[in-house]
Order: sequence, then C-alpha cells, then structure tokens
Amino acid sequence: MPSVRPHRRTLVVSLAVALTALAAPRLPGQAATAVPHDYTQADVDFVQGMIMHHAQAVVMSDWAPTHGARRDLLVLCKRIALSQRDEIAMLQRWLRARHLDVPDPLHMLPAGHGAAHDTSGAHEAGGTAMPGMDMGAHQMLMPGMLTPEEMRQLDSARGPAFDRLYLTGMIKHHQGALDMVAKLFATPRSGQQPELFTFASEVDAGQRAEIARMEAMLQTITSSQTP
Repeated sequence: MPSVRPHRRTLVVSLAVALTALAAPRLPGQAATAVPHDYTQADVDFVQGMIMHHAQAVVMSDWAPTHGARRDLLVLCKRIALSQRDEIAMLQRWLRARHLDVPDPLHMLPAGHGAAHDTSGAHEAGGTAMPGMDMGAHQMLMPGMLTPEEMRQLDSARGPAFDRLYLTGMIKHHQGALDMVAKLFATPRSGQQPELFTFASEVDAGQRAEIARMEAMLQTITSSQTP
C-alpha cells in the first residue's frame, strides 16, 4: 500500500479539522452572527428619536380622512403616513440588529421584542400622554414635535381649521427633522454608517421638498380666507 507523503498528510489532517469545526453544533447562547458596533451614541439617539418623531407625523396624517381634510391634503397625508411607517420599520430593524432599545410608539412590532411601551396609564382620560402614541420610556419631545395640547387641538379641529393646523404643525414638525439631521452630521464620526447616512440624507431632501409644498398649500388656505 503506498505511503502518504508528510506534506499531503498534514493537508489532509488540516482539512479534516476544518470540516469538523464547520459541522460542530453551536453552543447554547452562542450568537449566529456578530452584533455590529458600527455606530456612535449620537447615531442611536438620532434613530430612537426619529422613530418617535415619525410616529407623531403618522398619527397626525392618519386623522386627515376623519377630520374633513381637503382632497390634496388627503393625498399628502396618505403619502406621509405610508412612507414614515416604512421608515419606522427600517429604523426599528437597525436597532434590533444591534441589540439596542427599540421604541415602538405605534405598536408595530410583535410582542416580545423588548420595545418600549407605556405602562403609566397616561392614556386614560385626563392623562398627559401624546394622543395616539405610546411614548413609553421616551417622554422627551424631539425638535418640532407638537405638544400633547397641540395634538388635542388638532384632533378636535375639522375641515379648513384642521387643514390649517395640520399644515402649520407639520411644517414645524418637518423643520425639526431637518434640525435632527443637521445635529447628527455635525457630531464627529456620526451618521457615517451607510444605511443611516442614506436615510438621513433622504430625510433632509424629502422633507425640504414637502415643506415647500405645504407652504404653498397653506398660502391657498390663507388667501381664500382673506376678505
């Protein structure tokens, strides 16, 4: 029987060890993939804050069909609600992939994902919670967000009054998002993770365009009410 040369024997042994390692069962609790740490604290604050910020815009926009909004505003509100729900889901995935706290103010996540939920009972009559939102542990308002009282005023308005309050509130709301993006990019080493950089850049461009559109719509309301 022919003998195996030493260097070939070493190669065979090395290959066998490698295959054994690949086939070995994963130990309990061993992570399937490494948790990425490609972020700064400013990135985390921005993502968590933007989830809360977007959630309020969704609540405001979802009121349009039941509050007598005019037709062109209905179209805008539907687009804002759909796009910002999608962006909330993306931001929640970003946080979950990094095992970070995931705010869930609209209860979009399945139970058991460790999201922040309000257990204070503030949604009861006379509470101070944001109407239509679960602020959970994230009680601080982000730049441009409406206060609970402003949200209640918007919810009680109908027709042209709703249109005017919505547009003035959402213009301020969008400007707050632009301020959040500017703060992120002004923070050293922040906003550089590719997915986050793309998102923040698109928020800046998209919300500037929507501000211009809403300002034009608001002008038509103001003009129509001028004696």
